[in-house]
Order: sequence, then structure tokens, then C-alpha cells
Amino acid sequence: MVEKSPDAFRTISEAAEELDVPQHVLRFWETRFTQIKPMKRAGGRRYYRPADVELLQGIRSLLYKEGYTIRGVQKILKEDGATYVAGVGRGEIEPRKRDGEMATAPPPGTAKAAPRVGKAGAKAVAAPVAAPPEPAKVINRLSDTHADMLRSALRDLGDARKILDPTLPR
Repeated sequence: MVEKSPDAFRTISEAAEELDVPQHVLRFWETRFTQIKPMKRAGGRRYYRPADVELLQGIRSLLYKEGYTIRGVQKILKEDGATYVAGVGRGEIEPRKRDGEMATAPPPGTAKAAPRVGKAGAKAVAAPVAAPPEPAKVINRLSDTHADMLRSALRDLGDARKILDPTLPR
């Protein structure tokens, strides 16, 4: 096979091979990431520009290596832009760390497998009874002023809802 120039356009099969993902994944990503816009020729044949492939490499890296969800990558594209994600794909930019709940999740592919469920009718083994969890301690408490402001805002929202929804009693 003849090596293509780095500036040459790629067909979907070439892009999929270069990215090591199936072609249907590229088509799916097109539906989820509006920034992916391959040229389409007669018959719907796709041609990916070098910049498209770099963006796809960044998306692949964020999804498969960094463990982001599709929604997480969409958020990064919205906040940081396609140039940032393409830079991640080229290895020029260290991707930001996942925030929130996902930050404590194990890296992709390292989570322990879920326990197997026994066959129907198999004798159940009693699990040890765990002590009830301790009640959660309040770490941050709203000041009385903030609590009053929230109550007022909720009343205002309730009033607005009554105005907007004619089926509610006034």
C-alpha cells in the first residue's frame, strides 16, 4: 500500500484504520460532535481533512484513554474548542483531568468486574450484615440570609409557575 502524504484527505476506511476504530464509530461521532465535518462527495462518500483526523484523534484520546464520556468531550469542545482537542490528539496538550464524580473513578479498563450472580434456584449464602451507616455530618451550612434568599426565590418561582400554567389554582 502506498503511504499517503500527511496533507492528503482520508477516506472513512483510511481514517478508521489510522484511528484504530470501526467506521461506524466515526459515523456515530459525526452525530454527536458537530465539529466533525468531513467533505461528502457524490454518493455520500466521506473524505476527512488532516484537521478532521487530528480532531478525531483528540476525541478518541479523551474517550478511550482519559475516560471521558461523550457529554464530557462535548463540554470540553464547547469550553476549550476543537483546536484544544486536536492538540490533545497530536500529543501537544496534556488533557485536563476529569472533574466531579468521574475524577475518583478508576481509569478506563481497570475497574473490578461485577460479582457474578448465581443460577436460579441455587442456594443463597447469607451475606454478613453490615452496621448501618453513620448519619452524614453537615459540613457547610447556608447562612440564614442565604436560606431566606433561596426561600424567596422558590416562592417567586412558584408564583411564576402559577401565572404560566393556567391549570394550576391561583
